[in-house]
Amino acid sequence: MTDQVIETVDLFCGAGGLSYGLGQANLKIIAGIDIDPACKFPYTENTGAKFIEADVSTLKGSDINALYSNRAIRLLAGCAPCQPFSTLANSMTSHDHKKWSMLEHFARLVREVEPELITMENVPRVIRHSPYNEFIRTLTDLGYNVDAKCIRCTDLGIPQDRRRFVLVASKLGEIEFNVTKKENEPVATVRDAIAHLSKIGAGECDPNDPLHKSRSLAPINLKRMKASKPGGTWEDWPESLRAECHKRSTGASYKSVYSRMEWDKPSPTITTQCFSFGTGRFGHPEQNRAITLREAAILQSFPENYIFLQSDKEAILQSLGRLIGNAVPPKLGEAVGECLTTHIAKR
Repeated sequence: MTDQVIETVDLFCGAGGLSYGLGQANLKIIAGIDIDPACKFPYTENTGAKFIEADVSTLKGSDINALYSNRAIRLLAGCAPCQPFSTLANSMTSHDHKKWSMLEHFARLVREVEPELITMENVPRVIRHSPYNEFIRTLTDLGYNVDAKCIRCTDLGIPQDRRRFVLVASKLGEIEFNVTKKENEPVATVRDAIAHLSKIGAGECDPNDPLHKSRSLAPINLKRMKASKPGGTWEDWPESLRAECHKRSTGASYKSVYSRMEWDKPSPTITTQCFSFGTGRFGHPEQNRAITLREAAILQSFPENYIFLQSDKEAILQSLGRLIGNAVPPKLGEAVGECLTTHIAKR
């Protein structure tokens, strides 16, 4: 191994999933930057790094370079907001267009900082859009070696059926991000991840873990939950429980909502609304409730002791669900970190 230190500045750092994972691969995390003040506590508490509340569009390269030490190998990391790349461009609002431009500001900061290493994570559809093409053109013009590919999170041991796009780039030589699932290695499942957690009911909270908290269910949704089968759809319900929208032809095809997860498969993609039974396949496989915030975090590969909340604060489902659903799975960050450390060691 090399004694040279890779120092990381993480743009759009969120609650710290990427930084935490990179830290597990022995990268030094210098700072995380995000516009959302709610990210500060979990980021600093779990990474030990500095949190800077700032809009990336206002940052200058000199601001970033001032964070690194003189002899470090500099990594600029980031996951620009992915919502614009998950929808058709002609359906975006002006707010979405601002998010769209964040990848352009990432490219601008690359030009101004010219770090030795870069990593970027996003949704697979990002490659279909012009800001991504401009980002790649920037890297090529600056002389970076680039490897980019779509991966399945299950191949990294993450118990979640999530696909992500990962890019690594280096000015120090050829680089490759390899994800090789070991032959005959079983896929991590919902059972592996959360079966050991205490049983609670809808609207209840584990007294020993404020994040092991589930959303309450209206009486009609509790009946729907009880009628739901793991991996099934609302078609399993009696006609009397079906929503009016599902009876219409325009809603009949939306079958990936109001459903339970399956114990012996990975979970569906964890989203910002993962605590709600009606927004996806987020029903617990067995208990009559939606998954809890803690269960969602574990399915994202956060360790069970990851601290999202100050001890004197109440867990708010909406705000913490947003942080957990938007996070880069830490095990993905760790895989990127291992790629970068191997790359440096082979120089």
